[in-house]
Amino acid sequence: MKALTFKRYGKSPGIGFVDIPRPTIKPDEMLVQVYAVGLNPIDYMIPKGMFKPILRFQLPATLGSDLAGVVVEAGSRVTRFKPGDAVFASVFDLGTGTLAEFAVVPESAAALKPANLDFVQAASIPMVGLTSWQALKERAALKPGQKVFIPAGSGGIGTFAIQLAKHLGARVGTTTSTANVGLVKRLGADEVVDYKKQEFQDVLRDYDVVLGTIRGDGIEKSLRILKPRSRVVSLIGPPDAAFARARGMGLFMKFVFGLLSRKIIGQARKREAEYSFLFVHPDGHQLAELGKLLDAGHIQPVIDKVFPFDQTKEALAYLEEGRAKGKVVVQMSKDLNALAD
Repeated sequence: MKALTFKRYGKSPGIGFVDIPRPTIKPDEMLVQVYAVGLNPIDYMIPKGMFKPILRFQLPATLGSDLAGVVVEAGSRVTRFKPGDAVFASVFDLGTGTLAEFAVVPESAAALKPANLDFVQAASIPMVGLTSWQALKERAALKPGQKVFIPAGSGGIGTFAIQLAKHLGARVGTTTSTANVGLVKRLGADEVVDYKKQEFQDVLRDYDVVLGTIRGDGIEKSLRILKPRSRVVSLIGPPDAAFARARGMGLFMKFVFGLLSRKIIGQARKREAEYSFLFVHPDGHQLAELGKLLDAGHIQPVIDKVFPFDQTKEALAYLEEGRAKGKVVVQMSKDLNALAD
């Protein structure tokens, strides 16, 4: 089968299409024929080695984290799915990839595809949906009436997180460029700061939660808009000691991550705020809950551009430019029945 792999970490990772054997599954796994793959920034960051100390891959490794497709084989212990089921899933941090004609998906990571979404729409959801759910609902325990700041509202995470926060009853503040102000308002943003005209920390006040999505000094600036007893959930780091403990890392890595996060944790405490780093994890049950919201129309997929499978490298380059409105998705074949072994 055809797959997009990388051979090494660094500036020349050797990304390219190769023919590899169709994977075999374990009793608790499924083999899924991939119809579409949603791309995420992590997909172009991994080959550069940015997550090498945290994520483990056996090289050469298949790229991609999200998928939507059809189950073609189910392991002997799989009880929730059967061959022929349309599913969507994230396999991020599981050591496998999705940018291939077939992918291995643990039963625990998958959910039935929402009936009102096509495969391209469904593939755009898993990582941004799970990240938003785990950050806003689980980690921040966002409550009705609270105010949450979700920067970069027109991006992949932003377009989903704004909608989920509004469904949870929160008021949402965000940043975007002039051209995308209308988009984020349609998604439900209450306070929109055009970053080309204003600095958000000069405009926004009394927020309960900040979702950290922008590299640089964005998190430090966001501390100025928080009220006491607030929360900062960062998706971009720095990692903290709690993250190292959760992954079972040794004392050295706990010390390193504790050192990396000491400054921002201290700054947050001065504002009576709590800082934590979130590393999204696959969860089929959470995806199923998100599927209900999508089925009911409470959340709509936002897709910027769809690329054919043979243009995946161009799709990754386009995503890395950072200008996508919503998600970038790879469609394996327009004639889905034409996919071969």
